[in-house]
Parts: sequence; C-alpha cells; structure tokens
Amino acid sequence: MFAVRDLGRAAYPSVYDAMRAFTAARTLETRDEIWLVEHDPVFTLGLAAEPAHLLTDIGFPVVETDRGGEITYHGPGQLVAYLMIDLKRRQTDGAFLVKEFVRSIEQALIETLAEFHLPAERREGAPGIYLSSGARPRAKIAALGLKVQSNGYTYHGLALNVNMDLAPFSAINPCGYAGMDVIDMKSAGVDEPFSRVQSALLARLQRHLFFSHP
Repeated sequence: MFAVRDLGRAAYPSVYDAMRAFTAARTLETRDEIWLVEHDPVFTLGLAAEPAHLLTDIGFPVVETDRGGEITYHGPGQLVAYLMIDLKRRQTDGAFLVKEFVRSIEQALIETLAEFHLPAERREGAPGIYLSSGARPRAKIAALGLKVQSNGYTYHGLALNVNMDLAPFSAINPCGYAGMDVIDMKSAGVDEPFSRVQSALLARLQRHLFFSHP
C-alpha cells in the first residue's frame, strides 16, 4: 500500500527539505507516498538548468534543486504531486525500471486530461505533456522532474497546470525552451474544481504506478 499526504498550499523550500529528509530516513519497510501540494510562487532549477534561462527577475524566489531537468515555475493553481517511491519494488533482473516509471507518470497525466476532454500527448525530446489538438496544440500543460537515487528511491515528481496565473512563465524559458507555449486547463476551456482534478490524477497515479509493499 501507499500513503497520500495533502499538504495544501506550502512554500517550496520547506517541502523540498521534507522530501529529502523522508527519503534519507526511509527503510525497506517504509511505505511509498504521494504528496499533493500547491506552492507559493517560485522558480526552481533542475540539475541541467542554465541560469540564462531565467530571463527576468520578477521578485520570486529562485531555488536550486537536485531534480532532473531545467527551470520551471510553480505557483497557486498548479497541482504538484511528489512521488516518494522505492523502485526496488519494481525492478527486473536487478535493474530499476526508470523509463517505465516515467511513462507510467506520463500516462496518468494523459488519461487525467482525457477525463476532462483535453487530448494530450508526449513529445519526443521534450519532457512533459502537451495538448495535441484545440486552439493551442503543442502547448505544454504538465511538467515532470524526478530524482532517482542509486538505491532506487525517488522524489520530486510532476506539475499539472490547472487554473493558475501563467504570466510568470514569460520570465523564463520553460524547461529550457525559448518561446515555449505554456497553458493551463482553465485556458484550454476546462473550469473544474481543483479538488476534482486532484482526485482524478490521484486515481490514475494509483492505477499506473502499481504501488506495493513487500
């Protein structure tokens, strides 16, 4: 089994520290967890981030992290799910199934968006999930950024844009791509309660990530 923590709205640094502390303290018996949160406005830098991709200082904190990927923005109205998973529980022939893990997360996002009639897709060479049709096809609506330790423990996770102020994305090259179109569900025509989207995503994550306890 796995546990779910709804953290509500929280500052990024405190949650980041808590993720690392949880992961450092976990044992073989520790349950996997999903943490759900909305963050106060913040820019975060992944391990591949180039400082030049922060185009304008608009007064928001900038936090360096140990996740994969480039620069992104988190803020109210964005659904963030952090995935504290032990991949040893899903290894094959001693190898962690990282690619399969990532594809499971992506599929959960695609199916969540489909539930709200928003066709979405992966894009080769551009991590994340993108609208595949409508007025703004190829606009990015969800981002992924993970940390997978050598012992198979993961943290960080995904961010789905539900109903948020998108203006801060113009201060960066989102995920390192100049001029990338970023959208949220509200701008794509879906005005659903945040809690309903959260429940739908959690159900899809549960289905696709196959959490188990030895």
